[in-house]
Amino acid sequence: MTRVTGGTAEVVDEPGAAAGGADRSVVADGPVPKHAQLRSILLSQVGHAWQPHAAIPSERELMVTYGVSRATVREAIRALVEEQKLYKVQGKGTFVAGHRVQTTLHLASFTEDMRRRGLVPSTLVRSVELVEAPVEARASLGLEEGEKAWRIERLRLAGGVPMAFELAWYSARVAPDLGSRDLAGSLYGLLADVYGVRIDHAEQTAWAEAVDAERAELLGVEPGAPVLVFRRTSGAANQVVEHVVSWYRGDRYQVHMSLAGR
Repeated sequence: MTRVTGGTAEVVDEPGAAAGGADRSVVADGPVPKHAQLRSILLSQVGHAWQPHAAIPSERELMVTYGVSRATVREAIRALVEEQKLYKVQGKGTFVAGHRVQTTLHLASFTEDMRRRGLVPSTLVRSVELVEAPVEARASLGLEEGEKAWRIERLRLAGGVPMAFELAWYSARVAPDLGSRDLAGSLYGLLADVYGVRIDHAEQTAWAEAVDAERAELLGVEPGAPVLVFRRTSGAANQVVEHVVSWYRGDRYQVHMSLAGR
């Protein structure tokens, strides 16, 4: 039996109407556009039938299940991606977005930050090299022209899912053999334990931007997806140790600030 309510037809008392645990609603002609109907149906699956970071059915499966065109499916998914309920991974499909990790601005390493929130941090070290530092990093670290620094690229994960991509520069004056160390954990902890350097102050700037194709692939998002960018220069006592730029996924990370009036 079919019941029509507000432009959406629901199949009732008909077992097996939709496969894979999908909602048994179907899309019908009416005053509400079909893509809007389908968006609402798909949204009802998020967090219920579809758990965070699980793949949703393919476009073809959704077309068959709900009796709509590919254009309708794509428009409904596009809306949910824009609302950050879903996210796309190039070449792999569309996935359910997880809850954002919230951080309060404070001086801590990524590893400490994620552990504080009950997440398991991990790191993929992409490259480590001792090279001449570019102008911005050289100025931040107080290096002479032509002086070399450690350039380190790392992909930071929380619960096994990419959270941030990090490009960092460290003064070779402070850590001359940093490249030979295990860089998969907390660098702040490593600097303290091995070199006796404890980061105790930093200047940080944050902004939002659309991620480029190369970083999008690393982070597991579509090119142009929103990211939060943090540029931090950190030091210990009177010496600057670190200059780092981090790109955090906008669908997984948010910042909390407490403000007081004068």
